[in-house]
Amino acid sequence: MSPAQHKLRVSESWTMDGQKRKDFKLLESAKRVTVTEHVSQGFSSEDSGAVEESVAGRGGADGSADAAGSRVIEIAELLKSYVCMREPARVQEILTSMRNSGSSTLQVISDFDMTLTRFAHNGKRCPTCHNILEDDRLISEACKAELENLLNTYYPIEIDCTRSAEEKLPLMVEWWTKAHDLLVQQKIKKDDLAHVVRESEAMLRAGYQEFFHHLNVTCVPLLIFSAGIGDVLEEVIRQAGVFYSNVKVVSNYMDFDESGVLRAFKGQLIHIYNKREGALLNTQHFQELHSRSNVLLLGDSLGDLNMADGVTDMQNILTIGYLNDKVDERKQSYLNSYDIVLVKDESMDVPNAILRYITGR
Repeated sequence: MSPAQHKLRVSESWTMDGQKRKDFKLLESAKRVTVTEHVSQGFSSEDSGAVEESVAGRGGADGSADAAGSRVIEIAELLKSYVCMREPARVQEILTSMRNSGSSTLQVISDFDMTLTRFAHNGKRCPTCHNILEDDRLISEACKAELENLLNTYYPIEIDCTRSAEEKLPLMVEWWTKAHDLLVQQKIKKDDLAHVVRESEAMLRAGYQEFFHHLNVTCVPLLIFSAGIGDVLEEVIRQAGVFYSNVKVVSNYMDFDESGVLRAFKGQLIHIYNKREGALLNTQHFQELHSRSNVLLLGDSLGDLNMADGVTDMQNILTIGYLNDKVDERKQSYLNSYDIVLVKDESMDVPNAILRYITGR
């Protein structure tokens, strides 16, 4: 049989529902996808010349290069049009090593807002933990306006790729501090939080149930590292029914007085660009997981890449970045920093597929 008969080239038909279903069936039966190693400017399944499906099973089962100099990618979801990888061969090497080590060596570290939660739904932005508090029951119209002004001032700075993290850091502290001071002035009542979360439009990403459930049943620890508000975050996952015992949250927590009224925020401020310091402050957590030397990290900003800095004796880390906004300006910096970049993806499909692959279930 000729080489042309051995391979089925992946093309734009992946974006059409009917053809996609047909291709996925073939992938499931073949269990092989080869990716050429010369990719350097960012790989996605739209680059049809760089991705070929090996119907005849070419390539080693361990992910090694075959005679044609290709690597085997064994997860079909990594071929979706919104998935980009600068070094797909390296991604497969990490995945293979993690799978060989088993789920007992794995831990997951994730951001929350716009990572585990959706960035948008039906064309409308979804609220962050801070946004959820912008409810008439909790804060005044004047406070809402001031918080909106802060967002419009500082968010463009947060996502500005032309500024260094060092330049952004004091400005992020300024933003979070001003926002928290405004919230404290509103004398928010603890008893109102559950109702406000329930009435909000906050949404976890599609497939979140599988993500949390899979980690729970396989006893894989999940550390949620958030610059949001921990009390709100916990209420979101509690109401979603996924606040399992394997979940630990590191975030900004409210300090309520004896009557349940907000009077301050506890401890050190956690913002998007000091997660490294936050990670190092939680060394006891990581020391307790010293045998879990493989890390799956999920984030939506470059600052999230520091969340695993407290992990000891790390063997492998695989990083997944959700690129939600300003794609053209930020895509290259994300490709240079994250192993896998998910462009405008509102689902947990890729993390779930990777977890199934690593854990073998």
